[in-house]
Amino acid sequence: MKFQNIDYEKEGKVSIVTINHAPANAWDLQTMSSFGKVLDDIQRDENTRAVIITGAGDRFFSAGLDVKDVENKWIVGPMGRYFWMKVEQLEKPTIAAINGHTNGGGLELALACHFRIMEKQSKGRLGLTELNVGIIPGWGGTQRLKKLIGNSKALELILFSKTLSAEQAFEMGLISSLTDPGTLMPKALEMAHTLSKRPPLAVKWTLKAMLAGDYEGTYGGYHAEVIGSEVVGNSADCKEGFQAFAEKRNPVFKGI
Repeated sequence: MKFQNIDYEKEGKVSIVTINHAPANAWDLQTMSSFGKVLDDIQRDENTRAVIITGAGDRFFSAGLDVKDVENKWIVGPMGRYFWMKVEQLEKPTIAAINGHTNGGGLELALACHFRIMEKQSKGRLGLTELNVGIIPGWGGTQRLKKLIGNSKALELILFSKTLSAEQAFEMGLISSLTDPGTLMPKALEMAHTLSKRPPLAVKWTLKAMLAGDYEGTYGGYHAEVIGSEVVGNSADCKEGFQAFAEKRNPVFKGI
């Protein structure tokens, strides 16, 4: 499926979303609107079990807000906050396949994903550089970055508008894994297809419990974990998992 400035395809149980807005895959009103429609489809599609988000070309994952559409920034900004939160709250694993420079709102989108992968020796650099133009990271970056790398490092990157190489970002814990040059999408697809074979209910409740801990504190996370344990413990997938283990075969999980 093709939307304006967003390419959307499905490979088995994996949905692949490509930001395709040359030259820098920046976010204007039309791109953001298309992305919202794609997210709605992903949420509805029970066949989708993992998601990859990447950028078109080999120079930019996303440069953030499109300064050429500055007249719509008061509309695009709230949409970015809302849609990035929807990405974070997806009950399906999301992988940001970072294929180049990733700045501002582009990095904030990657931070909202469950995994971030990048090629070794990539020319792309990552940073929340909004202060260079007199604004602050406003699409969740101030909160999500500090959870990954801590307050002091996050403040250093944001207040000084520093950018990181792939290797530096990996050492800090901002990037979850590095892959060899030329293997970004094969690695992302390998991860996504592996995740798509995991038990969907167990994946869903793991993500829900961990997110509840972030939003509601440890007690909220424990509460979600208890509910999830009861749900999955009584599921057909649980029975299938134990039966497959006893029969020494690979389980076939159906999400029920």
